[in-house]
Order: sequence, then structure tokens, then C-alpha cells
Amino acid sequence: MRTPIMAWRAATSVVFLLFGATLGAWTARIPAIKHDLGVDDRRLSIALLGLAAGAITGMQLAGWLVDRFGPRAVLVPAALTEGPLLIPTAYAPGVAALALALVVFGVGHGALNIAMNAEALALQRARGRPIISSFHAVYSIGGLAGAAIGGLFASAGVSARASFLCVGTAVLLVAAVAVRLVWRAPAELSPGRDSPGRDSPGRDSPGREETSAGRLRGVVALGLLAFCVLVGEGAAADWSAVHLRDDLHASAGTAAVGYAAFAGAMTAGRLVGDPLVARWGAVRLVWGSGLLAAAGLGGALLVGEPWAAALGWGCFGAGLSCIAPQIFSVAGDRNPGQAGRALARVVSMGYAGFLAGPVLIGLAAGAVGLPVALGIPVLLAAVVALSAGILRGRSTGHPPPAPAATSAP
Repeated sequence: MRTPIMAWRAATSVVFLLFGATLGAWTARIPAIKHDLGVDDRRLSIALLGLAAGAITGMQLAGWLVDRFGPRAVLVPAALTEGPLLIPTAYAPGVAALALALVVFGVGHGALNIAMNAEALALQRARGRPIISSFHAVYSIGGLAGAAIGGLFASAGVSARASFLCVGTAVLLVAAVAVRLVWRAPAELSPGRDSPGRDSPGRDSPGREETSAGRLRGVVALGLLAFCVLVGEGAAADWSAVHLRDDLHASAGTAAVGYAAFAGAMTAGRLVGDPLVARWGAVRLVWGSGLLAAAGLGGALLVGEPWAAALGWGCFGAGLSCIAPQIFSVAGDRNPGQAGRALARVVSMGYAGFLAGPVLIGLAAGAVGLPVALGIPVLLAAVVALSAGILRGRSTGHPPPAPAATSAP
């Protein structure tokens, strides 16, 4: 069974890669779309809300569909439409049309987010050991690759329309191969909606927590942890370069190092996250990771030098890297019969933090200055560390083995 599992894992990893690459390519060409439409930041930000609204809607819809029909039934169409749905965003003739195109793209993107994470958790259960962080590492790599590709198109003077036609077509072709392999994974390896399977206790748990009918366990607490973590990710994306450039007077090139350090450290941390959680368990890993994030960025803010800021943002990325995958894994494990809906709610709360975090920090910066306002994600990272015990009860360190016989999802 080793070869089928490896093929299943590789194909699912490709889906995570495409998910990140599509979003990275979109982000890199936002300035070009803004220029083509001739709109200001305010009108563009209104249109961008369409992506957020669509993604959250898609997550909730996918959560119900995953629980009803299994993750593959959602993953296949969502993956196949990920690339094509990106293309119309570059052809919108105005802000209203762009907002509509982003709503549609967001629905598919959000649905794929839930479906691919649910499929990854099914694979983790079949594998019998933690592997969820590796999928999120591939997503991070995809995001960097997509942004780099978008940047190359921009440097070459290629229009956003041509860029998205190329990216969307490539994503569709690769996705067609990947989803075929995912769909053909042997049924006995993939727990379906009618086969919850047998569980074994995790390192952080004396036994299984059962899910009551119609009731989700722990999603609010886990969602709040995800919110705290994603506030930090949003802060790094929107404010790290500004912090180095405007507050620490670094050059434009040096200012970009802050986010590069964050993103690189986050990817590296996710690559080693699975062995770490297998060794220490989810609770201790999240506790240590939260402390590393808080101490790294907090110390850098106190030093107030460019080199310290780059190091601090790197530590912040390494610290946050493994936390969200463990939160998502625990959410699914605690609700084996409703993993899709549990993931949808937790991921949506985390996404809300990613959107709201930079805004909150910006408002606070207007009152107390950006260096002080960046204490918000530092405090939230410390809160995550102190709240790591919430993950106790269903550890991702030792996923339950696959059932002896199951039906296909």
C-alpha cells in the first residue's frame, strides 16, 4: 500500500501547490489591474472585499458538501476551476465587475481550501503519522512561486490578462493530472463519510472525544487561536516592509528582507513541523512556537535596528509556521463526522484575522506609532502559547490509523 499512499500524497501536495501559486500570481498582479482600471486605493479595496466575501462563502458551502459527499467530491471540481476562475478578474471592465469576478473566484478558492485540508487530514489518518505541516509547506512554496511568476510577467511588461491566461491554463492542466490521482486513490485508504474508522489515543490525549450529532466540538476556541495566528501573518504581509522602511529608515531593498525572512522561515518551519509534532506533540510544539514568535518579534521591536527587525520577522515566521496546521488538524480530529464544517468555521475565523489584523494595526499605528502597534501580534502570539492546552484532547502527533474497510468518499 506504500506506493498508492505516496501517489495520493504527491497528488494532494500538488493541489496545495496550485492553490498557493494561483493566489500568489493574483497578488503580484494587483497593481497592474489597478492601473488598467484607473481606480484609487479606496475603490480597489472595495472590490477586493469581493474576494474575502466569496472565500468565506465558499468555505461554509464546502464544509457542508465535504461532510455530505466526502472531500474528493469537492476537491476535484474546485481544483479544476481554480485556474480558469482567476482569468476573468483581469478582464473586468470596472470595479463592480471586478468585485463580482472576485466573488466567484473566492467561492471556488475558499471551497478548495476546505476540501484540500480535509483530504490531507484523511491522508494523515491513513498514514498513521503527522504529515499535515508538509502540505502547508508546499502551499507556502506555491505562493512564493506564483508571486515570482507574476513578478516576472510584470517585469517583462506582460499584461495581467496575458499573465492570468498563462497561469490559469497551466493550473488547469496540472490540476487535471493531480485530481485524477487523488480520485483514484484506493478506497480502503481513504476514510469516507460513512466510515469514521477506529481511533487510537494521541500523545496529548487519554482517549477519543466523540462528536455529538449536530454539535461541533471546540471550534470556537480553535477558531480564536487561528484568528490570533492569522493576525500575525497579515501583519507580516502588510506591515513588515513598512516597519523597516519608515520606522527603521532601511533602504527599499533592505525593507523587503523583512517579509522575505518571514516567508522563508515559515516555509522552512513547515517543512520540519511534522517530525517535531511527532516528537513533542501538538501542545508542546504550539507552546514553544508561540513563545518563539513572541520573543523574536518582540525583541526586534525593542532593539529597533534593521538587522534585528529582519531576524525578528524571521523568528516570527518560524514560530507561526506550524501552529495553524495543528489547529486545523485538531479541529478535524475532534469532529470526525463533521470535519468539513469544523474546518470551515475554524479556517474562516482565521481568515477573518488575516483580513482584520492589518487594519487594526494600522488604526493603532495612527495613535501610538507602528512599532508599538506591532506589539499586537506579539501579544497574540504569546496568548497562543499560553493557550496551547486547548489542543490537548486530540493530538495531531499520532493520528488514528485507517479503518480496516471503508467506503470511498
